[in-house]
Amino acid sequence: MSLTNADPVEAARSARLASRTLAVLPAQARNDALTAIHDALAAARDAILAANDRDLAAAQQAAQSGELKDSLVKRLDLGRKGKFEDMLQGILDVRLLPDPLGKVDVRTLLDDDLVLERRSSPIGVLLIIFEARPEVIANIASLAIKSGNAAILKGGKESTESFKAISTVISDALATTAVPNDCLQLVTTRDAIKPLLELDQYIDLVIPRGSNELVSSIKKSTQIPVLGHADGVCSIYLRADCPVAMAAKVIVDAKTTYPAACNSVETLLVDEDALATVLPAVAEALLSKGVRLRCDAASKAALTSALDKHQAAFLQDAEDQDFRTEFLDLILAVKTVPRAASAEEAADLAIAHINEHSSHHTDVVLTQDRAIAERFQDAVDSASVFWNTSTRMADGQRFGFGTEVGISTNKIHARGPVGLEGLTIYRWRINGNGQASAEYGSGGKAWKHQALPVGDQARYAATDDEWAALQEFRAQKARSG
Repeated sequence: MSLTNADPVEAARSARLASRTLAVLPAQARNDALTAIHDALAAARDAILAANDRDLAAAQQAAQSGELKDSLVKRLDLGRKGKFEDMLQGILDVRLLPDPLGKVDVRTLLDDDLVLERRSSPIGVLLIIFEARPEVIANIASLAIKSGNAAILKGGKESTESFKAISTVISDALATTAVPNDCLQLVTTRDAIKPLLELDQYIDLVIPRGSNELVSSIKKSTQIPVLGHADGVCSIYLRADCPVAMAAKVIVDAKTTYPAACNSVETLLVDEDALATVLPAVAEALLSKGVRLRCDAASKAALTSALDKHQAAFLQDAEDQDFRTEFLDLILAVKTVPRAASAEEAADLAIAHINEHSSHHTDVVLTQDRAIAERFQDAVDSASVFWNTSTRMADGQRFGFGTEVGISTNKIHARGPVGLEGLTIYRWRINGNGQASAEYGSGGKAWKHQALPVGDQARYAATDDEWAALQEFRAQKARSG
């Protein structure tokens, strides 16, 4: 990793050149680099946390004076229980994942000795712009190297000491490997973002990680494709048939385990029939954790009646804007879903609210009714849609990706937690034997366009004849069964 004050154009050009070397390195060489990075970061733990403490002290002062949001301070703390260990484990998890490059998922016999393949390949050069979150450097480094991509990283000024410490350790580790140092660059100059966003001849994808303001600003300022999300307005739809214990457990987890996270729940939609049966226990559990409930009129009336006076005194009136707000704090907006003629109609009301008010990040339904759950999961227009589990499950590490480069709410390329596969694209290959396009068509040769085995299918059919025989066998079995 190169810690650079270089001209943005030179940094991007160097990253492009390094990406071409990295793209053709064998998987073992890329994995060896991850091992070196992991071991070096583990050995430098004390020095890195000391640098992080300096950033934290400055950030806490800035927060007290109103210059920095408390949520950013929380994200900055690398010494928070388990965070450093999770960072290290994420590198090991990525190392153990299968090589994402060179995977063939389409093979077609166009004609004899003329085979078409679709094969995975790196994107090229990534530009990662982020606030706080010093662990992002290690996350990006491991994912970028494993997926064969170069990365330029620009962090926020609030994490300068942490970034410098981590990048120095990674740079020294890479110097002992076959991975070119210029494939990872940490840009330190404050005015580098604008010129970097103009370099679409070198940079292939921008991934912003930070506030709504940051992400929105970047999307407006570049012609380079942007992968990310502006907000994490996540909702849970609580139905009356959900067991009370499950509802309390899942909703408390979704709100309180890390309120500053983008996958923390911000809105609770409650069936009218659940106001007097399920919601009171959920509210008690949330209030005991210090969560402030901003309720619409119906839910506030039900809770005022069900809770004792001391608990009810902490209930607040919701405003319309609360149902579009990412609080990043121990605050939860509560809205009633009116009783309808059928369960399907009630679910549709909740779905409509989510599709209009959410940020399309992660939304959840809590119900015992499979049909309603599937209706919800099919109709909610979000990157992640869960049934009977916490919004906090929307995470690359929990998905088994090792770690993640970010969360995408885009509708092209990658969506949801973005791991290795989200950092690859594909290229088409044709392997021929002197064929010319003019040989085919009217009066010429006919295309075969025969699907060939890929992946696990290829294990059972080593040749085209075997594949044809296997297809016929399966077809006969299906007809007879």
